[in-house]
Amino acid sequence: MKDRTGRRIRRPAQPRTGWPAARPWIVRAGIAAAVVVAYFLLPLDHLGPQRPVLSWVLFALLLTVVAVLLLRQIRHVFLDRPDSRPGVAISLLIVLSVHVFSATYYALAKEPGQFSGLHTRLDALYFTVVTLATVGYGDITPRGQAAPLVAVLQITYSFVFLTAAAPALTTRMRDRVVRGPQRGRSR
Repeated sequence: MKDRTGRRIRRPAQPRTGWPAARPWIVRAGIAAAVVVAYFLLPLDHLGPQRPVLSWVLFALLLTVVAVLLLRQIRHVFLDRPDSRPGVAISLLIVLSVHVFSATYYALAKEPGQFSGLHTRLDALYFTVVTLATVGYGDITPRGQAAPLVAVLQITYSFVFLTAAAPALTTRMRDRVVRGPQRGRSR
């Protein structure tokens, strides 16, 4: 359908139900599960003190990629890009950043004197979540020079990027709630 000037008229999007509505969520949940499985299966024992330069380069590269992708999603929200799904994408990127820090802590724990109480990948994941939540139980503590540095980087990274992501998500949700009833009336 076209208007008087010959431009195509966009019809309001119909709400998706059933499989079309569930499919994106199932795919994204699968991606999040794949990140968790990969974290537990990747050969992280080959990083750390055996290959310090590779370990630090991978850490910096992965965090940079996640940061750029997060900023891109935040930008999409503020530019009101209708084709983006920032709520799910940002959630997946947060999951990925948690696992990047966990892998880094696990690799750092292989170096003697960096951590006390961190021995397994689950310990590293636990420490990452506790640091992210700023709870700090004290059962795992960074001791050396590199481990506290990474903990400070995690806190700063989380503060900057999660603080930027939160208003983006609330803006997107507010816009969807406000626009939702208006779409139904325009038919």
